[in-house]
Amino acid sequence: MPIRTGATATTLFPLWALLGSVLAYLRPDWLAPLKPAIVPLLGVVMFGMGVTLTWRQFAAVWQRPQQVGLGMALQFGVMPLAAWVIGTALGLPAALIAGLVLVGASPGGTASNVVCYLARGDVALSITLTAASTLLAVVATPLLTWLYVGQQVPVPVWDMLLSVAKIVLLPVMLGVAVNTWLGARLAPVKDVFPLLSMAAIVLIIAIIVALNLDNIAAAGWLIVLAVVLHNAVGLTAGYGLGLLVTRDLRSARTLAIEVGMQNSGLAGALAVQYFSAAAAIPGALFSIWHNLSGSALAALWSRRPLPAVAAADRR
Repeated sequence: MPIRTGATATTLFPLWALLGSVLAYLRPDWLAPLKPAIVPLLGVVMFGMGVTLTWRQFAAVWQRPQQVGLGMALQFGVMPLAAWVIGTALGLPAALIAGLVLVGASPGGTASNVVCYLARGDVALSITLTAASTLLAVVATPLLTWLYVGQQVPVPVWDMLLSVAKIVLLPVMLGVAVNTWLGARLAPVKDVFPLLSMAAIVLIIAIIVALNLDNIAAAGWLIVLAVVLHNAVGLTAGYGLGLLVTRDLRSARTLAIEVGMQNSGLAGALAVQYFSAAAAIPGALFSIWHNLSGSALAALWSRRPLPAVAAADRR
């Protein structure tokens, strides 16, 4: 049942994100002053994700080494590199390239598990990949950002590492602990947590848009193109290499979604905190676009059930 509520929330998320962005465009004076709330809001998102996880799901990383290893290689190998190549090829300003690389160096998106469910992918693998990439991001996100854009903009690696630990690792672990100790008591209200996470992400996007109206207008369609291309690389690499290595369509769908859907809320929060408001634009746009593309893929794949899944559904 929780997955169904989450599925509904994720299906509608692109609409709410667009409406939040429109509100930010019309009334930036309402949202721009909320800039200090971005990091706490992200903590709410990560806590909500933690409440849906268990310690066993983290331990499952060691039970599927090939698929998890491939997912991490694509997540932190392909996506940051693709961001840097696309940003450089399009001649984006240094701040926007830094923001795009931050998106690429971030872990899997918080909505990817539900989108994977809708797409008839391997939900257990999706959850395992999200958990693994979230833990690895504590070190990988700051170091990869420094590696790719440290020559163009100052990257406070140590400060960023501590921030990722505080706003990602601690809330997730707290959520997992709460789920472990109070899981049965929380069952009646667990459906609320995906909705709270979605609402927090929508508000983060709206705040970033309100802070960047002039920068978005100046960047124009070039940054939109960069975000669309970046997301397409993730989806394509995840599916293509996933199918090549695993020979399993279900795993390939899962890897496509996990690699293509980034935790762009984290990227936006880190960009505002350590670079500039302009550097948060790619994260805000990616938050909207990857949910649109992910939802579209889920709708397409849900109409093409795999034989094993279809058989399971009939039983």
